[in-house]
Amino acid sequence: MRATLLILLLLASGLAHAVEIIAHRGVPEQALTLASARAMFGMRLTQWSDGQAVRVFVLPDRHPTHVAFVKTRLDLYPYQLRQNWDRLVFSGMAQAPIEVADEREMLRRVAATPGAIGYVRKAGSHDQVKSLAIQ
Repeated sequence: MRATLLILLLLASGLAHAVEIIAHRGVPEQALTLASARAMFGMRLTQWSDGQAVRVFVLPDRHPTHVAFVKTRLDLYPYQLRQNWDRLVFSGMAQAPIEVADEREMLRRVAATPGAIGYVRKAGSHDQVKSLAIQ
């Protein structure tokens, strides 16, 4: 039983650390601070440093990559991010992020949308998008 639990924890932590932030190739930043990443995915930071609009793409709330991304990269729980979006949308202060069905669509849409940001599991080099580190 303990061995099974340990294996599950190791697998889960491997998935969690294998999620990376991706952006359209035209985005000027090479890295983000944790605060900037939270603000962008929280729909509070709406422009890149060059004035270009930030277009946020996300996976469904229960998607394993979404859960891993929010917990490990943003250091939040998915429900906290959802509550933030709902509060901003219902108050009229922001629009909800654009939800995509899967990681393939995430890559395609981020690559095709100027100013786009999203996330995927690290699965090799994605030539059509660039990776952004969190400092």
